Amino acid sequence: MNQDSKKRPLVIAIMGPTASGKTAAALEIVRHIPSEIISVDSALVYRGMDIGTAKPTAAERDAAPHHLIDIIEPTQSYSAMQFCTDTLALIGQIHARGKLALMVGGTMLYFKALRDGLDTLPQADPALRARLDAEAAIIGVPGMHAKLALLDPITAERLKPNDSQRIQRALEIIELSGQTMSSLLTNPAPPQLPFDVLPIALEPSDRSVLHGRIAQRFDLMLENKNGGLIAEVESLRARGDLHPGLPSMRCVGYRQAWEYLDGQYDFEEMREKGIIATRQLAKRQLTWLRAMPDRIVIDCIGDSVAKKVLNTVIVTRNDRE
Repeated sequence: MNQDSKKRPLVIAIMGPTASGKTAAALEIVRHIPSEIISVDSALVYRGMDIGTAKPTAAERDAAPHHLIDIIEPTQSYSAMQFCTDTLALIGQIHARGKLALMVGGTMLYFKALRDGLDTLPQADPALRARLDAEAAIIGVPGMHAKLALLDPITAERLKPNDSQRIQRALEIIELSGQTMSSLLTNPAPPQLPFDVLPIALEPSDRSVLHGRIAQRFDLMLENKNGGLIAEVESLRARGDLHPGLPSMRCVGYRQAWEYLDGQYDFEEMREKGIIATRQLAKRQLTWLRAMPDRIVIDCIGDSVAKKVLNTVIVTRNDRE
């Protein structure tokens, strides 16, 4: 390792699928090294969404400063670009306080955006989005996908016909820019980050064990002593300003609970759909991770996972001194 690299701050990235033990690993580091945690989770940004997002408990948040949690209302949106801006500022502040910055979470797009840069696409337009929502209500999501196939067949081919959020975004980009998403997407040069990242990935050697954890955790969310996920979604619905088309209400678990409360299916079917959706999320997270060849993989279903993560961090820091 060259001398210039040793002078740069080290930032730890603890990544992994849902239920892989990322929070426990981060808190183990906190117990031994003065650190602050930056949440890399697109669901934890929302206030009032605690149970279904498995938000860190008050005790866990007291153990170290946590950032990018409870920063917006569920009516609002938070982008990868905003994450990059906020995180770069936070890392500088944490380093200035003489602490180690820990980026912890499973929103792989955020990690990728920070490390590899973002494509330049037009910002969302609320009025246009509302008009597209109204159109989708008339012709359905498959109809919107068919429309996209005529305007941007390359993007339409890579999107599933029921992926309403991404289909809407692709149509929005066409109207805002006059160009297709496929023509605007480029491979930007990676940003020159003012720090080095140690990417640690918690991945299962046996995916069935992770699936069991996911089911168990979802059941605990439904049985939570504070009323559980259903009560939380009932409270969110009672606000009167939320609807199932919002990014917040599309989060895994919340969408299924909302549809259950709408009477679309019974409790057991809701539970099954929620578990399946969470497993699918974990699969996507693992796919993202495997595209990062420089990551350090630690088996998240092995023994002493948190201690192995801590030891990896300690060894790396010692090598840089």
